[in-house]
Amino acid sequence: MEPETLRVAAVQLQSQDDVEQNLEACRRLVANARREGAKLVLLPENFAYFGEDGGKQRAAERLADPDGKIQRALADLARSAEVFLVAGGFPEASSDPTRPFNTALAYGPDGRLVCSYRKIHLFDVSLSDGSVLSESSKTTPGDSLVTFDIGRFRVGLSICYDLRFPELYRGLVERGANVLLVPAAFTAHTGKDHWHTLLRARAIEAQSFVVAAGQWGKHPLGRTTYGHSLVVDPWGTIIAEASDKVGVIGATLELDYLEQVRAAIPCLANRRL
Repeated sequence: MEPETLRVAAVQLQSQDDVEQNLEACRRLVANARREGAKLVLLPENFAYFGEDGGKQRAAERLADPDGKIQRALADLARSAEVFLVAGGFPEASSDPTRPFNTALAYGPDGRLVCSYRKIHLFDVSLSDGSVLSESSKTTPGDSLVTFDIGRFRVGLSICYDLRFPELYRGLVERGANVLLVPAAFTAHTGKDHWHTLLRARAIEAQSFVVAAGQWGKHPLGRTTYGHSLVVDPWGTIIAEASDKVGVIGATLELDYLEQVRAAIPCLANRRL
């Protein structure tokens, strides 16, 4: 039997506060990923809108709203590219119009919504450079772990700040995940010190592939993001990394290799707590 593989791509964007312009960038780069053979394509957090909170609230859509511009564009894109498309984080309308969910959407190659994940951990921090960020004041948190299957690969969803909470990824692995997705808009300040280390740690402790798609560069309101989209294997080796620009990275995930790593050091089987 042929070894099972999955060709993945992570799209690195520099999204702004113009939804149509951002969606056009997604169309172009997903098409590039498809030409390179990707079957699973990941868009970063804030792929459709990266701007002030009022604009985010206006861009918010009800889940599966047939008139939702962002969801229609994603469904069409997944269908035309014939890929599984996971769109990092977009404003999904909640019962509080001032606090939409930050939601990742997964579409199948037929353009149908497979599942959605609402970001659980919200970024509320005061940074040493004086920046104060309070995601919870403008976002409603989710409360459920989400996975979906592509053949024998089980894909677990997360978003950005979730990366700092290993128990979330342990929960995904307990549900059978062996590919962990991290769409993100990591700040340049924290990214330079923590991005690579955290992603490699999650891959090693979960003995899983990690695919991370980041925002990069300058955005409205003086925000600057780190980029460096990565694909990491279950041994913690970085097998693809984006440079400082908008673009696409790709890698082929091998299920046999993952199973070898899990057999060689059976951490998941040896757990006591």
